[in-house]
Parts: sequence; structure tokens; C-alpha cells
Amino acid sequence: MRPPRFVRRVSSSSPLAGIALVILASWSLSTLDTSGKWIMAAGLPLAFLCWVRFTVHLALVAALAPSSALRAALRPRRPYAQFLRGAVMLSATFSFFTALRYMPQAEATSINFLAPLIVLACAPWILREPARLSRWMAALAGFAGILIIIRPGSGLDPVGVSFGLLTALLFSIQYVCTRLVAIDSPMTTLIWSGGVGTIGLTAALPFIVPAAWPALREFGLQEWLVMASTGVWGALGHVLQIQAYRLTPASLLAPFLYLQIVAASILGWLVWGDFPDALTWLGIAVICGSGIVIGAIEWRRSPAPGTPVPEAGGGLS
Repeated sequence: MRPPRFVRRVSSSSPLAGIALVILASWSLSTLDTSGKWIMAAGLPLAFLCWVRFTVHLALVAALAPSSALRAALRPRRPYAQFLRGAVMLSATFSFFTALRYMPQAEATSINFLAPLIVLACAPWILREPARLSRWMAALAGFAGILIIIRPGSGLDPVGVSFGLLTALLFSIQYVCTRLVAIDSPMTTLIWSGGVGTIGLTAALPFIVPAAWPALREFGLQEWLVMASTGVWGALGHVLQIQAYRLTPASLLAPFLYLQIVAASILGWLVWGDFPDALTWLGIAVICGSGIVIGAIEWRRSPAPGTPVPEAGGGLS
């Protein structure tokens, strides 16, 4: 199938373009997280926020995708796996935005990057891959980084930390589901990612709207624009990631995915004045270092595609 016109390969290999796109995707998805956190602070219930995020996402992707991609999305080769992935993504979105309600954006985003390390550590059982000491050591290092971030005295809300860890677990399940649907085109998976959440939450609108109506009545133009932008930033972030992986090998892009933590830190500081302290940055560095090192080891061991790499944080959402 021909690639969609807005993610078509422009050259056989464009490393710098791919890196630039994945950095832009990180900023886009971090802006999604910031917008969601801001609009919830303005009084919008989480369920309605998620409905807007998924509905706008689906509408934009459907409008930009060619008819051939839409027809292919209606006939996925593994529909049950696509549905499962969409349902897990919806659950992870709820979980992550709940974590953002209780904790700073940088710390919540950092915990998400534990997910690919969980997948690597559990690969012998869930992916039938060989057990490797390097993977378990990387996972342990990642957990150590998390413990530094959520240490006693960090000031993080236990509720937020709990939902942050739940989100990392859900993201790890999402990565496994992504393996299962890899036989479909990325555009098919992108459409299903928005479709499952949109259909499920639309069915629940009779219960969602009454709780959201008081806040919606008070919203001005700024609040409505920020609310709608969550779907725009989410769709844009995922489209940019698809294009980046079409231009540049995943192994080269993997280290740059961690710049999403930097984006989250800067946005959190600009909007709320939250900035990680020195020990938190140490924990973040441990998580990033373990992910980058194991990514390099996996790439050297087997350049075949399929090595789990971190997806975006709440944007995955």
C-alpha cells in the first residue's frame, strides 16, 4: 500500500530530518500533556477531556488520510489486537492525565519511560525472546531511577505516583500490542488508536456531559481553544513520529525520544513554575541512560526491527 501523502518517504535516508521530526513530535506531545493538565485545572472533567482528545485526533487523521488508508483501516488483519491496543491506550490516557492532576509534568513523563524497560525485562515470557542479563540490569537501573524520583521527601503526591506507575505498566502492555498489530500499516493503527477511544467515550456521553456542562458554560474562547488543541497536538505528534521513522532508523532516533522529558520540564516550568530538583534530575538521568545503553546493546546484537523503543508519554495517549 502506498504511504499516506502526509507521511510519504521523501528520501531513502534522511537522519537529520528524522531527528528534527522526532524532536518536534516530543514537543507536540508534551504540549498535549500541558494543555490537558491546564484545562483540567480550569475545571473540565477528565472523561470529557479524553473524549475531546480522541475525537479531534480521529477527525484530523481521517480528514488527512487518503481514501485507500481509510479503507485499509476498516479491514485490519488483526482487529482484536487493534481493539485491545486502542482500549489499553484509552486506559493509559485516563491514568496519565490523573497522574498529571497530582504531580508535576516532568516527573510524570519520566515515570512513563520505565515502560520499554518493563517490556525488555519481561520479554522472555511475553514475547518469547531469549532471557538476557543486560535487559534485566537495564530494567533494574530504570527502577532505581524511579525510586530516586519518588523518594521520601520528594514532595510528590502518592496518588499521582501510583497512577504514574500504573501508566507505565499500561504503556508496556501497549508496546506489546503494538508488536501484535505491526502487520498493519502505521496509518491503520493510528486510526484505530483514535477510533476505539472515540466510540467508547461517545457511547458514554450521556453520563459525561452533565458533569462537564457547568464548566463548559463558564469557558471562554481561550479554554475552548486549549481543550480542542489536545486532539490537534496528539494527532500531530503521532504523525510526526510516523514520518520520522520513515526517514531514519529507530535505533538512531531512540536517544532523542528522551528529549520529551526536557520538553515536559520546560513547559512545566513556564506554565506552573515546577522544575525538577537536582536529585530528580539524577533519577531522570539514570532512566534515560539505562534506556539509551540497552537500546545501543540491542541494536548491536540484532539490527532487525522490533526492538521496543519508548513511545511518547501522555501523547501516546
